[in-house]
Amino acid sequence: MNRRSFLYGAASLGAREAVGQTAGAPAAQESESQQRMRKATQAGMAMQRRDWEQGIFSQAMIEADKREAVILLTKAAIVQRVRDGRLAVVVSGSATDPAMGGEAYARAAEWTADPQIQQAVQGLLDWIRKTAPRAADGVLSHVLGGIEMWSDGFNCAPPFLAAMGFYDEALAQIEGYRKRLWDPGKKLLSHIWDDAKQQFKDKNFWGGGNGWAAAGLARVIRRLPPERSEDRAHLAAFVKDIVDGAAAYQRPDGLFHDVVDHPDAFVETNLAQMLAFAVYEGVSGGWLPASYLARADRMRDAARAKMDAFGYVQGVCGAPGFNRPGTSTEGQSFCIMMEAAGEKAHSRPPAHA
Repeated sequence: MNRRSFLYGAASLGAREAVGQTAGAPAAQESESQQRMRKATQAGMAMQRRDWEQGIFSQAMIEADKREAVILLTKAAIVQRVRDGRLAVVVSGSATDPAMGGEAYARAAEWTADPQIQQAVQGLLDWIRKTAPRAADGVLSHVLGGIEMWSDGFNCAPPFLAAMGFYDEALAQIEGYRKRLWDPGKKLLSHIWDDAKQQFKDKNFWGGGNGWAAAGLARVIRRLPPERSEDRAHLAAFVKDIVDGAAAYQRPDGLFHDVVDHPDAFVETNLAQMLAFAVYEGVSGGWLPASYLARADRMRDAARAKMDAFGYVQGVCGAPGFNRPGTSTEGQSFCIMMEAAGEKAHSRPPAHA
């Protein structure tokens, strides 16, 4: 089953009770965000994970400042290394999904100075920069055995390339995806472009894909050096457009439909978390107006209501088929990333109004 196909169904709601009743440090010593990050981490660690899931959960551990967890997840990813350099490949995998963990794996290599990790990171980087399938203009294919660009791709190679200092390459990938997927009228990204056929394979405005894009762009912006202010402003405007485009379809409860402009699609939780993460990053970094903070808070409140007593975020676009509401590693990851970014945004004065 295609993990990004869309079948519509009723949303399943998770319990909110007992969120603060967990083992470990007493709740009174933790903020609400810290409690939720801890519970989401415990649940996420219990999940089976594929290449992109291992990657985004590793990134979530960076956002939560859990260095040991990043190292452990990286070592596990190396166990599932394939000969072409991709990491965490437990099934055939995709061309660029393994890069989703590239920044985290590189940080683990830096922290440990472990030659095995360093070699694995270099192998993954060589795959992305030199070997992975791509279109004639150099834009990476998301899949093996074809040339397709998916909205997920914004959060795969570009943040990894930017983290490794290849800013021009990161920006070129972003522009290549944007050229193919962006709908300027809707201010939303379609999901899949088939470059060989020069047509959309899936023109739907999938919420998760737009969330992946906003989050990936935020991560690239964070990595750009000060002298690249024009590039930073360009990407910031792109994030703002995505947030504004999605906001036109936001439900009264603060959530979104799985296909953003389809009210018959199931109600989905993760886009709210993904956009909240991007907005909190933007406000903290001074590249989104402080007025957007209230938008992120509203999305965070809506997503918080979906965490059950065990720390699972319910109602996200659910694993393994991603065609129904359920739970997923990416849902856990973005809960953690949203909460960490929200604490940061609320603990410092906004850079500008």
